[in-house]
Amino acid sequence: PPSLTLTAMLRYLLSLALVLQVSAQETMIRQVFDPVTDTHVEVLALFSKPSPGGYFPVRVKIANNLKNDSNVWIEFTSKADYSNDLQTTSSFNFTASGGKTITRDILVPLSPLGTSQADINVEATLGGSMGRAENTIRTTIDANQPAVLLSEALFTPNASSLDSATTAKGGGSSRGSNEFAAKFDPKQLPDDWLAFSGYDSVIMTDGDWTNIPPGGRNAILSWLRLGGQLVIYSTGSATAAELGIPAETSFGTVAIRPVSSGLKLDAPAVVKLVTGNATKPQQVSQQSNFQSSWPLQILFGAQTFRYALFIAILILFGILVGPVNLFVFAKSGQRHKLFITTPIISLGASLILIALIIVQDGFGGNGIRRVLMEVRPDAGANAAYLHQEQFCRTGVLTGSRFTIDTPSTFEPVVIAASRWARFTDGSGAKGNFNLQPADGKLQASGDWFQSRSEHGHVLSAVVATRGRIEKTDTPGTCLSTFEFPIDTLFYLDEAKQWHRAEAITAGKRFTLTPVENSMVDPALATEINAFAARNKQFLKTSTKRPGHFIAITTQAPGIDTNPGIRWKETRTVITGPIVSP
Repeated sequence: PPSLTLTAMLRYLLSLALVLQVSAQETMIRQVFDPVTDTHVEVLALFSKPSPGGYFPVRVKIANNLKNDSNVWIEFTSKADYSNDLQTTSSFNFTASGGKTITRDILVPLSPLGTSQADINVEATLGGSMGRAENTIRTTIDANQPAVLLSEALFTPNASSLDSATTAKGGGSSRGSNEFAAKFDPKQLPDDWLAFSGYDSVIMTDGDWTNIPPGGRNAILSWLRLGGQLVIYSTGSATAAELGIPAETSFGTVAIRPVSSGLKLDAPAVVKLVTGNATKPQQVSQQSNFQSSWPLQILFGAQTFRYALFIAILILFGILVGPVNLFVFAKSGQRHKLFITTPIISLGASLILIALIIVQDGFGGNGIRRVLMEVRPDAGANAAYLHQEQFCRTGVLTGSRFTIDTPSTFEPVVIAASRWARFTDGSGAKGNFNLQPADGKLQASGDWFQSRSEHGHVLSAVVATRGRIEKTDTPGTCLSTFEFPIDTLFYLDEAKQWHRAEAITAGKRFTLTPVENSMVDPALATEINAFAARNKQFLKTSTKRPGHFIAITTQAPGIDTNPGIRWKETRTVITGPIVSP
């Protein structure tokens, strides 16, 4: 504009050049409020496309070069499925003082998927004192296709061939070719593992790995321990130890592969590597592994509907509101009483039905949970990596809002269609599953729990813990520092000899007794088969690690969700190494 000074013009042109450069990093919104001072808001997607579930990492930059403070809000709506019957909303507020620039990383909750192939749309709406703007970023995910993150160094020379190999392997989607991966810039990775939680595989070069800030590397390692697949292509002979990747990666896997200096990949081999992983994609698990023969739902038992009782009440109502009302309460010559007696009879019948529903179903609900936990006290981690499955049946609920105190993923799973089920495959998958991250907690509302319904959920979390199993100075004895008692503990030593201990309490030494495999295998098989397929695979792999224990307890706390649900049982299987004090 003519009013710009030379300095302001140079600043404006530099800003414009930066915008063009950053646009390769998926700028969702860039709202310039004052071109003279370059006062603007920038909303940058750190990954080029969202994942099927989990969170979408977004970086918000507010450059307020004016004197007055500015208030900005951004609302996100994530929609899945062709019909957009599923959605998740969240909103974030920011204040930038006059003359200040702030940068904030946020995690946008993504809608769950209800079908095997769906559009994933993330709509962003900017508002506040610096203007209004909106934009949408979208992708399509296909059945059985893992969600993959690919570093920009590998994405640029290989994206096209990888897309073609993915389409050839999967036959293409109904909406065209399949995209193999979303891209990311290693230097801009977030430092929260939740940002990676919706992805199954992360692929990069060894140079990319060293360029990731320490917080980002720790986040990827946490995601890895929860079951992710990390693939690193090395132009030299880098090893996991040299890259600072632990030899033991809990439920996850690491693959280091050679690559030429041109970074050209064998596309079919890469696609085979990520699709051939023993652990199936998360979206496949949530859509397919809970619809039938889910051990937790079978254990909880079925609920029958008392048709006869309600039919009897309706018949009685028909008799009262009909002949009895007409010939007794409002006899001939007193028909005007029908205007009084009919509403009273209807109201009474409604109250009786409501009372029966409350008596039969009660308030709140009941459920059971299974938790798989990997504890890593070694290398100073002092963290527990949890996967929780839960099934519940609700009665009358008085509210839909609740708070999850633990930062976690929280996803509904597709269960078998029934008159009680509310989240099922196909057209049955509908609802608002709203999540709002705030102050290290998660505010939930919408259709997570509905009255007189059956619900299944899976959660994952990383929590700090000092709980561990330690060796003592007396050979063959150990000590538990967990705050809860352990019912049974099995330990596989380095010679692959099983040991067992029972009735373990915190702070008291216990003795490990050698036992035969025949005394261990049936007990472990029972625990393995109590989980759905994904966690079953994790636990099955964990039972084969020398130097590690498998502990079973019904006293460990789970991740709490709706406080109206009474969890009749929370059974936890804990794995991890026995460490020296």
